[in-house]
Amino acid sequence: MLRLQRPWSDASLPDAESFGRSHCLLSESDGVESAGEHVVIMRGKIGERRRDLLQHPYPKRHSSKAPTREGFPLRPRGKAGEEADPDAFAALARMNEVTARVQELGEALDDPSTLWRHLAAAWDRAEREEDPRMAEIVRQAREMSPVLKQFRERIRRVLRRNRELTPLDRVQEMDRGSMQWLSRQPGRSTAERAGAAQRILAVVRHENFDTLENRVTHAYLRLAGDVGREWIREHPKAQGSSRYQAVLSYVKLCKSLAAELVQLGVGISSADMTPNYVLLEDRVYREIREAWEALLRREKALDELWAWQAQTWTDFTVLAMVLALGEMDGAQLVAQAPIQFRDEAANGIWFEQERPIAVFWVKSLGRVVEVMARPEVPGTLLTHARAHVALRISNPFDATAFPHRVAVWTPHAMDRLDLETAAEEAGLRVSQLMKVSNQQERIRHGLILTPGHHQPQAAQADRNGAFVQAIAFDAAGPSLNAGRNFIRAFLQRDIWGAT
Repeated sequence: MLRLQRPWSDASLPDAESFGRSHCLLSESDGVESAGEHVVIMRGKIGERRRDLLQHPYPKRHSSKAPTREGFPLRPRGKAGEEADPDAFAALARMNEVTARVQELGEALDDPSTLWRHLAAAWDRAEREEDPRMAEIVRQAREMSPVLKQFRERIRRVLRRNRELTPLDRVQEMDRGSMQWLSRQPGRSTAERAGAAQRILAVVRHENFDTLENRVTHAYLRLAGDVGREWIREHPKAQGSSRYQAVLSYVKLCKSLAAELVQLGVGISSADMTPNYVLLEDRVYREIREAWEALLRREKALDELWAWQAQTWTDFTVLAMVLALGEMDGAQLVAQAPIQFRDEAANGIWFEQERPIAVFWVKSLGRVVEVMARPEVPGTLLTHARAHVALRISNPFDATAFPHRVAVWTPHAMDRLDLETAAEEAGLRVSQLMKVSNQQERIRHGLILTPGHHQPQAAQADRNGAFVQAIAFDAAGPSLNAGRNFIRAFLQRDIWGAT
């Protein structure tokens, strides 16, 4: 098995070296050797030899599972003041931005006829940092605030029955145990048995707030506060927006209510509790439980998204290319594949689609441009290139012109890639593949789309007629705007045979 530092490079990691945060966690396998934790992102063949491109996950926790991965930050949990790699919070913010852009596809699918127009409008809004992303905590901040205020007005309590030494004139109830205690005391009357202190063991009722439903509420308030602070931390420039103010007020409400429950002696419920009658039937407590469960599901989903960020990034870049093509002068969308959007991501993938996902007709050039993602039959050259995304360019009116492809790499790493080096190395790879004689497919150019860590940049290399553009960008703010412009500029070059 070949453990790759970059998809376009044949440089393999030494056997004794672990994957590090600057690596893309990719391997190439013949399907025989054990590869450890992975998903197959492209199944290809070179001749009769099987060649699978594997994506390994980022570690969710400290683990000795294969392949070995060292130096990676774990997904931060809780407050920002806790011991955690500051880079981990930045990586989590970038991951949430990418996920939000992909999830907007699901919202745009409500009307497939205007899918790409609505998605482009959502991404235009995302370019403005003062317009923060929608999230579960934003919805709960609006819907749950009145529910928590109702909870504060009528916190449920129970009367606990305890045996205590009680003054005779205040005794209201005795049970069998307290009567047995009294019978064993010396004396002939109750007053004599009460002794000098005139106290006997009796049943006393005390108010107790430490019920299951209140412990669930306490657990929810803690979790909602953490999630709200995380959302606020990710949107420092959105303080003037209504969403920001709603979440900020909700975090303060959760904090004050949690402090009240601590004073009342209420504990914190575990996530595996079994709901009682109150949590199931009382409206206020039922809504609190459902909101808590929604945030718990979010935490579990975040673990999976953290592990498979590279997969979600690929989906995001595919959508970015489709939107960029749709904004080209003279480009007309003539076909789009049916898209099935999932309720939850599977290994970081949010949607399934037929291949290609979109087909554009550029009338002025006489070209058909297809956007291919994770092709089932990638072909020999794409297998050699290790590019599981590509553009297929063809001229339907020229029978002598063979279709050619633009290899698209979507490398994802915890550390920012050196774009100049990446473009040079990928250019060398494309120039080598251009020399391969194959009438079924040709590769002429290359495109690298990689996270920019909010420092958008573009670099290019031209080696023996093989042009490669490397673009670093992000899924929100000015970096998203710059990245979309870079992609459009690349498409306007001679990738389909025109100046």
